[in-house]
Amino acid sequence: ALSAVGTYIIKDYDKETSKIIAKPIEDKITEKDDKPAQYHCPMHCEGNKNYNKAGDCPVCGMHLEKVHELNNTKTLFTCPMHPEIIQDHSGSCPICGMDLVPMNAGDSDDQKTYKNLVKKMKIAVIFTVPVFAIAMIEMISNNPLLKIMQASNWNYVQFVLTLPVVFYACWMFFVRAFKSIVTWNLNMFTLIGIGTGVAFLFSLIGMFFPEIFPQEFKTETGAVLLYFEATTVILTLVLLGQLLEAKAHSQTSSAIKELLKLAPTEATLVIDGNDKIISIHDIKKGDFLRVKPGDKIPVDGKITDGESSIDEAMITGEPIPVDKKIGDNVIAGTINGNKSFVMIAEKVGLETLLSQIVKMVNDASRSKAPIQKLADGIAKYFVPIVVIISVITFVVWANFGPEPALVYGFINAIAVLIIACPCALGLATPMSVMVGVGKGAQSGILIKNAEALENMNKVNVLIVDKTGTITEGKPSVEKIFALNDNEKDLLQFIASLNQYSEHPLAQAVVNFAKDKNSMLIEVKDFEAVAGKGVIGTISHKKIA
Repeated sequence: ALSAVGTYIIKDYDKETSKIIAKPIEDKITEKDDKPAQYHCPMHCEGNKNYNKAGDCPVCGMHLEKVHELNNTKTLFTCPMHPEIIQDHSGSCPICGMDLVPMNAGDSDDQKTYKNLVKKMKIAVIFTVPVFAIAMIEMISNNPLLKIMQASNWNYVQFVLTLPVVFYACWMFFVRAFKSIVTWNLNMFTLIGIGTGVAFLFSLIGMFFPEIFPQEFKTETGAVLLYFEATTVILTLVLLGQLLEAKAHSQTSSAIKELLKLAPTEATLVIDGNDKIISIHDIKKGDFLRVKPGDKIPVDGKITDGESSIDEAMITGEPIPVDKKIGDNVIAGTINGNKSFVMIAEKVGLETLLSQIVKMVNDASRSKAPIQKLADGIAKYFVPIVVIISVITFVVWANFGPEPALVYGFINAIAVLIIACPCALGLATPMSVMVGVGKGAQSGILIKNAEALENMNKVNVLIVDKTGTITEGKPSVEKIFALNDNEKDLLQFIASLNQYSEHPLAQAVVNFAKDKNSMLIEVKDFEAVAGKGVIGTISHKKIA
């Protein structure tokens, strides 16, 4: 079975009782036990080779990781705050109430979630603004609106305007609050649901059955003080927070999907000497693929026919293409040079190095930093304590507060529930990790997990390779030194000669000449000598 710190949970439906039930994840996902455990290097040295024993990679020295092969091929969902929660359908986390996200980055649909929240936010604002404005009517002397309709009738307008906010735009908060109480995993939505729910029900009863309330709850006109505006404003602000959270999710998901775009969508399959264009998803292990000049390599494998130079900058950061011949490994997403070759597919789909990098970034965005354990521990006791303090607040104000004591007690009790909402405590750490990992991926910095990100705070010395890491990785000409002081002619000759070369240094010279508006002239008898340079004839002069 899968081993991890914490409890793996799958939420499912009992078909007979139609109730949500919790099961250990082992019931749904198990590791294949029909063969010995395999280990591999996370950087996939030696062509993604697997080892039979744990230890360190003999090439790069990294600790070998166990290879997990899962029987379950369905899309699984997990919670960004609680990665131990895994279920086979979308929904909300039973612990914190957050929306679950797909474990596979390619299945993420954060844009759809974000657009849905934008739609709900617009509706919430449209109805909340007039509810708040109507609540201010009695506070403005000689208000002309009171001449149109009595204050008690305006209450009915407030009620109608509140319904779309409560039962459509923000209904999900009450569902999450209910689930948190049923499972006794109290969280921020528990406080929000209780606080706004009590305010809404109090206002509803006070509007239709004012006679059951004591005089302390009523105004001079005999009407009960209603709190529809508090309900809508608070729910709308919480919805705004969810919208900002969804936007952060969407940006992180986009950064991960940009990594996925490094791989091509199609490949050229070689069958009986004939070429056939197929989808990258149809490639199988053992297929022979033709890679043409300038194409991206579709999957990991080995060259079986031909040779070329391959730009592996996306993996190594090195700007100089690497020469490859028969038997050499090639990596998905890297770019072929100016020659065609045939390769055999060895790692496809989620097994390729590129997919493993994407998976690592995706997993890192959901991993917990050590400080998150402290936040989780505090949040576990925080909500019950807040509820108790809210009850104490009501009792104290009701017995010792100024008149109307019951009204003040009720208002302050609700205020304690709302303002104590642990949004920052629960969301700040996981959102920081998620955004940080996503931004790092956009900049080419791959962060393996949240613990590594947090430990960067303790780093005093950072050792990195220069080329392509702290530099752009693109050679460029800074200055020309000519012995005869004729820099213009020298630049024209060497740029004209190098315009026929594919070498990165040659391209740097040509680009420099173009920036200086140097005119390139025709070259005859051009020849590129591997490892030495170029030769050609310009204006009847042989130049090397």
